[in-house]
Amino acid sequence: MWAPGRVQTEELTSDQGGPISSETRINDRIRVPEVRLVGPAGEQVGIVRIEDALRLAQENDLDLVEVAPQARPPVCKLMDFGKFKYESAQKARESRRNQQLTVIKEQKLRPKIDQHDYETKKGHVSRFLAAGNKVKVTIMFRGREQSRPELGFRLLQKLADDVTELGFVESSPKQDGRNMIMVLAPHKNIKPKPKVTKEAAEVAEAESS
Repeated sequence: MWAPGRVQTEELTSDQGGPISSETRINDRIRVPEVRLVGPAGEQVGIVRIEDALRLAQENDLDLVEVAPQARPPVCKLMDFGKFKYESAQKARESRRNQQLTVIKEQKLRPKIDQHDYETKKGHVSRFLAAGNKVKVTIMFRGREQSRPELGFRLLQKLADDVTELGFVESSPKQDGRNMIMVLAPHKNIKPKPKVTKEAAEVAEAESS
């Protein structure tokens, strides 16, 4: 049965008329003498009396939804408003689910780091990038080291070259007080790895033994 609907309580978007706001009027709540009517498939019906628009909505078991109230006359569309709200909510949930939270990890190095420590730090950076995280690499200068910024620059360049398969330089090395900072970002084809719980790790270890 066709019946006047309630006022929409969240902002949605119509494919034929822009945003449908929290103050959207539908069916008998539309109190104007005439409207510019858009059909359910997006076809332009033209300017019709509000009574005729409501009759068409009722005959097709659809709702008359005001999608452009500021227009003269207002633009209304024939649609299944309940289905529209449901599909919009589904799309919003899917969009939130697909969004990846950008995490920035940090790794600190000294300009005169030894090879063993460098390899360890590089391993951490590689692991962060492989997990889909950005990495802020900071070179910390102390004392007289501050007069040799080229040492930090060369170290950052070396690190960027060593992890080039996993990431790229998003922000080039820049001096920031006593520190020099560079930001590495993972390549787009690298997707974050799902976190493995302790229980899942124990099961996987048991199965492999």
